[in-house]
This record gives sequence, structure tokens and C-alpha cells, in this order.
Amino acid sequence: MYPNKLIVGALVTAAAANALAADPSPERQKELVRLVRQDCGSCHGMQLTGGLGLPLTPEALRDKPLEGLAATIHAGRPGTAMPPWKTILSEADIRWIVEKLMTGFPKE
Repeated sequence: MYPNKLIVGALVTAAAANALAADPSPERQKELVRLVRQDCGSCHGMQLTGGLGLPLTPEALRDKPLEGLAATIHAGRPGTAMPPWKTILSEADIRWIVEKLMTGFPKE
């Protein structure tokens, strides 16, 4: 019976990992594009090419680690104008945003 528990535990863990890795729904993606273009754009420029905040273009982010960018969105940057977004964005939302920023963010 013990090996079966290990198999079930592994399957549950794999299913949970897949659920966390799933992209947001198409409807949520539209909301995220609007949020980034409007809210983030108010500091980072409406075309995300810079303003009060740094540019969020693929060229500007090329040497930045995905995990670091995600952490900045999640927790913000204390002592700067960059707020934490953890209260309204899930980890999957944040990952999707960072991946899109690094490859060219969609238009609204």
C-alpha cells in the first residue's frame, strides 16, 4: 500500500504544478494586457518604452532574470514608486506578464 500512496502523491503534485503553470484564460489575458498598458504604462510609458519607470521592452529586459522581474511585480520595490501587485495578481498572472514583456507585450 505504501508505493500506491507515493504514486498518488506524485500525481497530485504533478497536477498542482500543471495548474500553477497554466496560462491565464483568454479573458484574463485581455484584462492583464489592459492593466499593464494602463496602470504600468502610467509610469513605464504608454508604449512601455520608459517614463518615470524604466522601459519594459524586450531589449531593456534581455539581461534580466524572469524570477527577478516576477519578484519585482509581486513585491514592488520599497523606496521607489513601484508598488506591489501581489494583492490583485496571481503568480500565474505575474509569470504570464513577465513572459510577454520579455517577448514583446501585446497591444490592447
